Amino acid sequence: MHTPLRPSPAMRLALGLPVLAAALATPPTPAAAQERPTLTVYTYSSFVGRYGPGEAIAERFEAACGCDLEWVTADDAGSLLGRLRLEGASTRADVVLGLDMNLAAQARALDLFAPHGIAPGPLDMPVAWQDETFLPYDWGHLAFVYDTTRLETPPESLEALFTDPEGPSVVLQDPRTSAPGFGLLLWSSAVFGEGMADAWATLTPRVVTFTTGWSEAYGLFLEGEADMVLSYSTSPAYHRSVEDETRYEAARFAEGHYLHVEIAGATRTTDTPELARDFLRFMLDDGFQSLIPEGNWMYPARLPEGGLPESFAGLIEPGEAFLFDSDRVSAERRALIDAWLEATTR
Repeated sequence: MHTPLRPSPAMRLALGLPVLAAALATPPTPAAAQERPTLTVYTYSSFVGRYGPGEAIAERFEAACGCDLEWVTADDAGSLLGRLRLEGASTRADVVLGLDMNLAAQARALDLFAPHGIAPGPLDMPVAWQDETFLPYDWGHLAFVYDTTRLETPPESLEALFTDPEGPSVVLQDPRTSAPGFGLLLWSSAVFGEGMADAWATLTPRVVTFTTGWSEAYGLFLEGEADMVLSYSTSPAYHRSVEDETRYEAARFAEGHYLHVEIAGATRTTDTPELARDFLRFMLDDGFQSLIPEGNWMYPARLPEGGLPESFAGLIEPGEAFLFDSDRVSAERRALIDAWLEATTR
């Protein structure tokens, strides 16, 4: 689909020597000489947005591969998975970048991904990595971000945020469509156990809205629609670096925070499997990883040579990181969402 069609050796023999000699004597047309393979990468919209790393990553990869990189976006990781589910084997994706570990088992069950065959080497992550299908490119902790000029004393625990009837208003993402939204559902399950539904029922009156994805939720928070928003512990680094603004902080919760690891994989339907693997290798190189901290505002899977930027200094450091096995997540997903739906519609 993406690779220019060329005649096979058998076809060339069938053309006959005179025709072949004529072809060799004719210089290639400018159009033919300029043909380049195209790698189509599915990702989420903020990755290639105004402040995302997508454009710079494409420039660096294209310079090395002699190809064109085409981004195709969905709103969020959850929306990305939904699109793949609808497209099935007819998907245009050669690589999918932007799923997370909580979606890995569901993505693998689509039978759309091929083994990557890459030894990633040492990574700078809180968890060891062993996965034959997906490779990580960044990670962070889910956290609630607040404006210190609006909320002087944030909750000090997830329990306090959920169960205090006089607590701050929040804008959240729908766990049925959003990766961070579902991550919060897992986080609350780890903290509250069998009391999760009651905790959600107590929180719901202070939820301004459940958005389909992260971008919409964060935008509403910045517009002043809520006291806090579900985001990442690294989000304040963006405001410090891009806006020279220090009023946004992430609240550190006593119980710990849920770990969010973002992953990428190559499809088995790609017409350019070697190019797809080249991109996955490039993804773990310094040229890609150095763009993650102040491009995607997450921790890189492998620290770049220059280390982390100054904007990352002083970010909260969660005491405990929650992370569920992806198979367990897949097995419990339906029950957790059903419990959430019942609790938030009481």
